[in-house]
Amino acid sequence: MNIDFNCINKILLIKPRGIGDIIHSTIVLENLREYFPAAEINYLTEEFAKRAVENNPFVKKVLTYRKKDFVLKAVKKIRKEKYDLIFDFWSNPKTAQMTFLSGAKYRVGFDHHGRKYAYNIKTKSNDPNLHAAENHLVLLEYLGIPIISKKTLFYLSDTEIKFAKGFIKQNVQSKSIIGILPSGGWESKRCEPEKWIEICKAINEKFKVKFLILWGPGDEDDTEKISLGLNEFAIKIPKTTVGELSGFINECDLVIANDSGPMHISAALGIPTLGIFGPTNPSAHRPYSENSDYVIKKDLHCIICNKLTCPYDHECMKELPVDEVIQKVGKLIGKTVS
Repeated sequence: MNIDFNCINKILLIKPRGIGDIIHSTIVLENLREYFPAAEINYLTEEFAKRAVENNPFVKKVLTYRKKDFVLKAVKKIRKEKYDLIFDFWSNPKTAQMTFLSGAKYRVGFDHHGRKYAYNIKTKSNDPNLHAAENHLVLLEYLGIPIISKKTLFYLSDTEIKFAKGFIKQNVQSKSIIGILPSGGWESKRCEPEKWIEICKAINEKFKVKFLILWGPGDEDDTEKISLGLNEFAIKIPKTTVGELSGFINECDLVIANDSGPMHISAALGIPTLGIFGPTNPSAHRPYSENSDYVIKKDLHCIICNKLTCPYDHECMKELPVDEVIQKVGKLIGKTVS
């Protein structure tokens, strides 16, 4: 289908959830702004996830809906905006319906079975080993939009920055701060507290740092165990919103994280980030920045199983190679490991 790019005045990007997935989609923003300098760019997300693109200077408005809402409720919001071009980066049955009923002249999405009806411009997604962020660029490339940037983006508010800095100033007397993120959307993604304690003690022995335990809803038990195990070497941050948590991430010299939304926030903020992987594929889901890396126990027969819960003994986390973690931490913070 031929597109009259001169008639594109208003663009909607659909990416409902989760926080990390939405952040991955921000890789398109600088490219769209360069190609459509006068166009208004909006997002559609679920209500809980809108913080992933709030404060973003490339995004004019964030439309939201709740997961339990009927499709037509979201469609009504979309049609009211009169979009010229929609990118459905999610391309699931629900967002395909929204896109089809949107009233947009150009509807772009992935050619998935049972959903291709919704798009008048569609293509297949690439190699499953392609990073999830770069997969969004496939749709832009298909339209011939030049890729001038491959950065994911996350922006803090002044209030969030001030809140984190104030806590750090009062509670952390250390020049070197390593944040640890025990979060994980799946049980199998979460490294055990005992392993976190082992890793952090080994790091501290080499580098003499202070650990900042970065936690959110559902992390309370693991956070308490890690805090007790590390004692004076670690400080728990207070209860936070996603934005406030991100402010604390921004104060760290390095963040070590399970595969999670906050891990991707860390990378998007430009903080050196080390991802801990087991059930998910780091080629597609590693922290996406030049100053990041990951650790995975490659020699397990069940590695990258994509199972929500482990059917074995969670060896991918319990047997994670601590020496490799130490080496990569040293590289990321610019210190030699003897």
